[in-house]
This record gives sequence, structure tokens and C-alpha cells, in this order.
Amino acid sequence: MSNLSSGTLLGHPKGLFLLFGTELWERFSYYAMRAILVLYLTDKTINGGLGWSTQDALNLYGIYTGLVYITPLIGGWIADNFLGQRRSIIIGGILMALGQFTLALPNSMVDPHSVTAFYLGLGLLIIGNGMFKPNISTMVGDLYQEGDNRRDGAFTIFYMGINLGSLLAGIIAGTASAAYGWKAGFLTAGIGMLISLVTQMIFAERLLGDIGKEPAAKRAAAMNKSGKQEPLTKQEKDRLKVILIMGMFVVIFWAGFEQAGGLMNIFSQQYTDRMIGSFEVPAAWFQSLNPFFVITLAPLIASIWVKMGPKEPNSPVKFAMGLFFLAAGFVCMMGAVMQQGGDITVKTSMFWLVGAYFFHTLGELCLSPIGLSMVTKLAPLRLASLMMGAWFGFNAIANYVAGIIGAHVGEAGPMAIFSGIAIAATVSGVLLLLCSNQLIRWMHGAEGKVVEEEAEPQPVEA
Repeated sequence: MSNLSSGTLLGHPKGLFLLFGTELWERFSYYAMRAILVLYLTDKTINGGLGWSTQDALNLYGIYTGLVYITPLIGGWIADNFLGQRRSIIIGGILMALGQFTLALPNSMVDPHSVTAFYLGLGLLIIGNGMFKPNISTMVGDLYQEGDNRRDGAFTIFYMGINLGSLLAGIIAGTASAAYGWKAGFLTAGIGMLISLVTQMIFAERLLGDIGKEPAAKRAAAMNKSGKQEPLTKQEKDRLKVILIMGMFVVIFWAGFEQAGGLMNIFSQQYTDRMIGSFEVPAAWFQSLNPFFVITLAPLIASIWVKMGPKEPNSPVKFAMGLFFLAAGFVCMMGAVMQQGGDITVKTSMFWLVGAYFFHTLGELCLSPIGLSMVTKLAPLRLASLMMGAWFGFNAIANYVAGIIGAHVGEAGPMAIFSGIAIAATVSGVLLLLCSNQLIRWMHGAEGKVVEEEAEPQPVEA
């Protein structure tokens, strides 16, 4: 454990809430920009947009979000081997702030190079995100000793910050853009990133101590008696196997979950009765259900994990629970389709969608923050941020798979898609439960759940 400032808040190190605030405003910045990016690209130039076609805008959006998930691999490696997590976060934050403010530059200032300035801004955001995203998550794990049962709860609290930033972003950036134009939306994103950056710079020394200062590879070498970087041990290889295997189940979960932005969004727009009296609920409002449920349920879930103590489920079991909740959400969507009775002109109750988002959020809270926590438990010290970057890479794969699934709705129909995902999630959850004992053995006590007589003997170091 690094030299960490003493004191707790709500049973957790105070440094957790610094990282919570830093991530909240960074995610506010990211989601504020993401919320208006495609709209800005496709709006007419007379209105301040770039006048792109919808297809071109969506293609760029896909490339951008894909690179945002891939660059953390590089940023994690740089932090582990050269910069350390704290410096990487600051550099990433500076680059992202510059990127947002570049996007916010009035066209009159950058013409005739407005498109060049736009791509420069995106590039700065992509590189900055790669330096920032894997490292702040790794630092949350570094606040806790191995075996500390508060870790999963800590990541659930941290995850709440991500979603609070997301919820605020849509409201503030959307309002600013509607009132003052697209550049105002990008400006709010830049201000959010500055708040994140300044918060980290002011309070990090006091609340984080030495955490994240030294590159992980340097710390690992210092802990080694020889002072040299040794090959991975069998225990480390086993733990990496667990990360990779669990990553495959993450792809299945997010491939279903990400239908929220595509197929389920279309269903809410075209096939859902959104009338409350004389008021029609905008379809886009359903997208706010997920962050709302995360913010309201995350503290409860975090407290449940802590209160369960030794009886707390291990990570594979929590992942399986997440998959079962995902399946329950799609059973709700199957109910909506059945309510139509084969007549697509029939509008279904909006409560099917509310139920689906509720169960999907429960699944998300059982899987996503737990996955981040698990990576910090299992990744070798010298590979901590790199493996966190790899973990985000599974999300990139899942988003690609989600697009393929959603694209087949025309030929297969929504019932086939919803039921297929529900079945796949259920089968995956059962399979994960069956594999859980072996996965726990490969963790070699990282979660304190190993059955000693089944654990493999470890070599005694000289």
C-alpha cells in the first residue's frame, strides 16, 4: 500500500471521492460532446453545423467511439512503464480540455480550416482519453489492500460518478446548444474537463499520497529482490486467464445492453405509447432511465456488498447475476412485442421499457463496476493499467457485435432479437456459474474465496 492520507468518508478512503469527482467531470465532458457530435455534423452550415450526411456522420461517430475504447491499451502501457498513473491522468486531462476547446472555436476564427480544426480536436480527445481512462480506474483499486471487501463497493460508488456525469451532460450541453449554438455545447464540455483537471491537481497530493506517482513496472521491480523484471509466474498467468475469460462474458452482456441506443431506442420511438394524459414523453427521455437508475441504485448495491462481508458473492457469481438481469430485461421487451399481437400499429405500454431499463441497470451494476474491481485485483502490478485498457477493449468488441445484432432486426424481427438475447444471456450466466469454482481457483485467493484443499500449491521463492 502506498503512503495514503489517513481518514475515511462513508467507510471508504477519502481519495475515492476525489477520484469520483475527477471521473464525474471527465465523463460529463465526454458525454456532453458525444450527445451533440452527430447533431453538429449533420446540421446545416447555416445553423452552425458541418452539413454532413447522416451516413457520414454515423461512420465518423463509430470510428471515434471505437478509437476511444482502443487507445486506453496504449495509455495503460505508457503509464505502467514510463509515466505513472497520476502524470498520465494530468496529461490526458490537458489534451482532452484542449480538444474540447478546439471544437468550441468559432468557425469565424478557424475558417477556411474549420474541418482541420475539427479533426484536430477529435484527435486530441482520442489521445487524451487513452491516457486518462485506464489509469483513474486502476487508482481506485490501489486505494485498497488485497482482500479488502470494500473494493467492489468502492467501484460501484465510482461508477455512480460516471453516470451522474452522463446525466448532467445531456441536460446541460443540450440546453446550452439549443440556446446558444453547437459551439456552446462543446464549450460546456471543455469547462467540465477543466473542473476535472483542476480538482485532481489541487487535492491529489493530500488525498492520494503516493498512489499513482511511480510507474507500476518500476514499483514491481523495486519489490523484486533482484530488482529486475521477472517473467510472469504461474499465479499471474492464471489470473490473466480469468480476466480474458470473464472478458468474453462481458462482450455478451454489453452486446445485449447496447441495444438500448439502437433497437430499443427505435422501439420506444415507433412502437411505444408515450402519452401521459395530453403530454407525449419524448423517446429520448428513456435514455435517461439508465443513468437515473444507476445513481439511485448504486449506493444501495454498494452497501449490500459491504454488509454481506464474507458471504458476498464472488465476481463470477456477480457476473452471472448481471447476465440473468439482462435476460429479465429482454423478457420485458418480449412482453411488449407480445402485447402488439403481431400488429405493428399497436402501441405498447411504456412500462415494458421502464422495466427493461431497470433490470438492465441492475445487471450493469452487478457486472461493470465489479469487472473494473476484478481487474485491479488480478492484474500483475506491472501490467495493471495495460490490463485495464484491455478490459475496455472488450467493450469495443461488444459495441461492434451490438451493431451487427441490431442490423438484423429487419429480417429477423424484434421478437427473435429480444428472445435470442435473453436466451444467450441466460445460457451464458449458467455456464459462468458452472465455471465459477475453477475461475476462483485461478484467482489464487485474490477474492478470499479459494477452497484451500483445492488450491494449487505455490512454489516457494528462494
